[in-house]
Amino acid sequence: MFPEYDIIVVGAGHAGCEAAAAAANLGSKTLLVTMNMQTIAQMSCNPAMGGIAKGQIVREVDALGGYSGIVTDESMIQFRMLNRSKGPAMWSPRAQNDRMLFHLKWRERLENTANLDFYQDMVKGLLVKDGRCYGVLTGLGHEIKAKAVVLTNGTFLNGIVHIGEKQFGGGRMAEKAATGITEQLVSLGFESDRLKTGTPPRVDGRSLDYSKMEEQKGDDEIKGFSFLETNKPKEQRSCWITYTNQKVHDILKTGFDRSPMFAGRIDGVGPRYCPSIEDKINRFAERERHQLFVEPEGWNTVEIYVNGFSTSLPEEVQYEALRNTPGFENARMFRPGYAIEYDFFPPTQLKYSLETKLIDNLFFAGQINGTTGYEEAACQGLMAGINAHQKIKENDVLVLKRSEAYIGVLIDDLISKGTQEPYRMFTSRAEFRTLLRQDNADLRLTELSHRMGLASAERNEAVQSKKEAVQKIRNTLKELPVEPSEINNWFESIGSSPISEKQKAQKILLRPDVDINDLINVLPKLKVALSSFDEESIEQASIQVKYDVYIEKEKELVQRMSQLEELEIPDSFDYKKIVSLGNEAREKLTRIKPRTLGQASRISGINPSDVQILMVFMGR
Repeated sequence: MFPEYDIIVVGAGHAGCEAAAAAANLGSKTLLVTMNMQTIAQMSCNPAMGGIAKGQIVREVDALGGYSGIVTDESMIQFRMLNRSKGPAMWSPRAQNDRMLFHLKWRERLENTANLDFYQDMVKGLLVKDGRCYGVLTGLGHEIKAKAVVLTNGTFLNGIVHIGEKQFGGGRMAEKAATGITEQLVSLGFESDRLKTGTPPRVDGRSLDYSKMEEQKGDDEIKGFSFLETNKPKEQRSCWITYTNQKVHDILKTGFDRSPMFAGRIDGVGPRYCPSIEDKINRFAERERHQLFVEPEGWNTVEIYVNGFSTSLPEEVQYEALRNTPGFENARMFRPGYAIEYDFFPPTQLKYSLETKLIDNLFFAGQINGTTGYEEAACQGLMAGINAHQKIKENDVLVLKRSEAYIGVLIDDLISKGTQEPYRMFTSRAEFRTLLRQDNADLRLTELSHRMGLASAERNEAVQSKKEAVQKIRNTLKELPVEPSEINNWFESIGSSPISEKQKAQKILLRPDVDINDLINVLPKLKVALSSFDEESIEQASIQVKYDVYIEKEKELVQRMSQLEELEIPDSFDYKKIVSLGNEAREKLTRIKPRTLGQASRISGINPSDVQILMVFMGR
């Protein structure tokens, strides 16, 4: 019934979709197995993509040839560039999406991807022999063979849904859990653990009073996520902001004795940076209110997502608390919020390629690795799909450095440090934020992906054109003279110091209170000189000019740190023989098996003296 595939991807969430697309686009005959074809790329939680650091990840996925950025652009109902008041390293794109349209656009793209087949069934086991994975066993009893398997099971592995004192098996509300895989992997020697996440109630938007809320509109200009030309919306929908109050908190507290979290019925650790509403009022008892974002689920639905009100309290407590929130006095609830507990596998059991250390040709991506968020899942899926293809073709795997991408930071964090709670990306996790901006993801990554055969020729040509345009703009700014008479009146109007002699436009742009667009409007000759260049290239050139000093400093730091990254540790290195290492260091180094001294230095519990000892024993 089934041919033998090159790669089988298990699960069609954000990680699975990117993995399947990448493997197929690289030329591998790929099968995507999902329990429900109607929920491909479903936005299980909030209908949004991007945000702080997450927006950078989506742009990196797009630059590498993934689909998430394109689908986000084509299904968005609102766009905002966050942190515009800060430096470019902190700018982060975020989109509110039409949940149903997002799924449909993803499915359409996947169905139009060559080399990709689909099958609807549950995978209940892996085919493993002599330490190598060669396929999957489905719930209907089919053995489907492949050269490599990518597991992207999300929250479905032995998932349990909690609402108050009620609990039942499920990977999402109204969807059954996946069983069998965890038990088999544990029997093969893998370590597993439990995590939890949650989601808020959904309500009927027709029952809300928006006059009691603050309107949050999108940006006037929709920048989008993809570096390609995409079909972005002509109009946008507003989101709204409201706040809880002391009465809401008092009502929520009445359900604490029936809370699965406080009663100890949930073993898994929840996300620290996205706590439930009951966790927030318990941990931050001194706060009189908490912010809630009222987010539409799409263009043609009245369903509303109450962001910030994630909860697993009994339904009647959720309902009563909501109806005491400003604007929600007459709210009708479509479905209650709930918590979900699921299995994950500590990611220190993985190689940089996301292949498991114990079983060859078996890759993990997404929440199975302990991460949370669509964006974190998508980038892991992309990398697992790429590297599964590279492995079976006997090519070098793709490993992104911490200085090359947020994706590199995420994977290095996971496999070097592991995680005891759902891992979420933040800009603060990256040492080289000035280099890893959302605006230059294409310049950083597209050529690399194109050489591998993933990023299209169209993408690569666009990057080359952009590079040339940016350099020409920089040359213009460097050479164009500006007379005091041309600029001083404007300086006076903005409270900036006048110039007494002629200066180049580049030097004027270095002033913190001078924006490139203002300079173009003030200087007609600059406007003429840059008239043939697109806005994106002009902005990129301006950022490079303004932040040259900081960028160069980070590049120097990268160069210094790269010395440790280049010192590779052989797989056969026996740490147990180094008696000068402490017991903790020997145990962790033996378990994680770092690829380089740089990775070894980032393992929790490994100190600089341990690294020095390793250097001595490696003859350095």
